[in-house]
Amino acid sequence: MNNNIYCIDLGTCNIKVFCKSTGKILNEKNAIAIVNKNQMYAFGNEAYAMYEKAPEKINVTFPIINGVIADFNNVQNMIFEFLESRAKCKIHGAEYIVAVPTDITEVEKKAFFDLFYKSKAKPKNVQLCEKPIADAAGLGLDVNEPTGVMVVDIGADTTEISVISLGGLVLSDLLHFGGNRIDESIISYIRRNYNLVIGQKTAKSLKERLGSGLPGREETMVIVGRDLVSGLPIELEISAETIYEAIKDNLNSICNSIKMILEKTPPEVAKDIIHSGIYITGGASQIQNLDELFTQITNIRVNTCEKPEESVVRGLMKIIADEKNKHLMFNMKTRILK
Repeated sequence: MNNNIYCIDLGTCNIKVFCKSTGKILNEKNAIAIVNKNQMYAFGNEAYAMYEKAPEKINVTFPIINGVIADFNNVQNMIFEFLESRAKCKIHGAEYIVAVPTDITEVEKKAFFDLFYKSKAKPKNVQLCEKPIADAAGLGLDVNEPTGVMVVDIGADTTEISVISLGGLVLSDLLHFGGNRIDESIISYIRRNYNLVIGQKTAKSLKERLGSGLPGREETMVIVGRDLVSGLPIELEISAETIYEAIKDNLNSICNSIKMILEKTPPEVAKDIIHSGIYITGGASQIQNLDELFTQITNIRVNTCEKPEESVVRGLMKIIADEKNKHLMFNMKTRILK
């Protein structure tokens, strides 16, 4: 009998899986390469390596868009191929704990449930858990305490700002905005100011290596793009100050959303947040000095963590490890019957 448990965070950019039987976290790109319209050619990091480089017959896509499933069949095929080939654990009869965003429809939540419940794996059980709750648990916080906590999860396509207390959400806001939008701003800025066309991967590298929440960084990076005037590929040195100018409006949008949530927060919960600080997580939260920017805007201490892109899946691990956390998960089938 299979008693294995999988904790899964299906992010827009990366898929994170914890397999209880091996005790390891797998973290790969949430990309899939398709040939002949429906045949899977590659997935994960292999598919991402083909992105922006593949010929016409190979279509590389990201099947999760804005935090929800955009291509059900391909996501389902990819996730179980991923579990069998990477985790190398039995998938039949296992339990699946899946993290879902909060501010999405019941239909979209059911799609996450059906992804596993209506699959070839014939799972023993499928449970869902809201991402902010898992995030807080992954940050080492006791989510069952009557203490207010603010978590800002900046992902690839979404930014989720949540205030949590007693294992539930006091306030939550899901912005359809994240690291990908910041990459697009860098592409637009460099095209507009330098007449240079660059790809999404180059923009992502610039964000990760030169991006900053505050001005003043002095590093530079040499990139290659296509010159709009000559049409030829050229090298160009880009400064950190240029990247700051490209992304500052995007970061200010997140700051404004945090302030709006704080304005709506009940006074007693706000008092707890001032004492504990704001917690930031998610892959795009690794931009340098982002915590200092948020502190300047809110006058509240900002806490960071190691490997912030894995905080959700680490939280799911902690939730299943403790019996008192059972109420933090829910079964979509039971919810529908109610």
